[in-house]
Amino acid sequence: MSRIAKKPIELPNGVEFSVKGSELSAKGPKGYLSVTLHDAVKLTQEGNVLTFSPKDSRQSSLAVTGTMRSVVSNIVEGVTNGFEKKLLLVGVGYRAQAQGKQLNLSLGLSHPVNFQVPEGIEIETPSATEIVVRGCDKQKIGQVCAEIRGYRPPEPYKGKGVKYADEQVVRKEAKKK
Repeated sequence: MSRIAKKPIELPNGVEFSVKGSELSAKGPKGYLSVTLHDAVKLTQEGNVLTFSPKDSRQSSLAVTGTMRSVVSNIVEGVTNGFEKKLLLVGVGYRAQAQGKQLNLSLGLSHPVNFQVPEGIEIETPSATEIVVRGCDKQKIGQVCAEIRGYRPPEPYKGKGVKYADEQVVRKEAKKK
């Protein structure tokens, strides 16, 4: 079994965790999330501590145990503190503006891009070239950021485009005559 699967999850105060069959749900100050537990994983709850173990000794059961532990850990972290990702717009005239449940992007295309923000996600633009995506579901935040980045990914020659704040764009040298 992986080292990740062996680590127990300690539930913080203020988080209500319930198990109904194979459906796990957590409710905290930042929201409510639920997930279905995989058939090959066994969950035991002792007070405020959750431990995961495989139901059999097959390799696939061992692998999915660590995955389920990470998913449940992200759910507990999300309803407690939430997650956030930052995107940066690099390029002349590239701008973003959040208006309610819509993000207006100007990315050097022939038309403005209007991105509808899904439920459970908050988007904020502290400056015209910064986008902050917040929420309690880590997977949904990553998906929203990937969709926004997909409109204009960073290109390798000038580095223009939408990039993650911690992303390093590998630059290429231009052709020489």
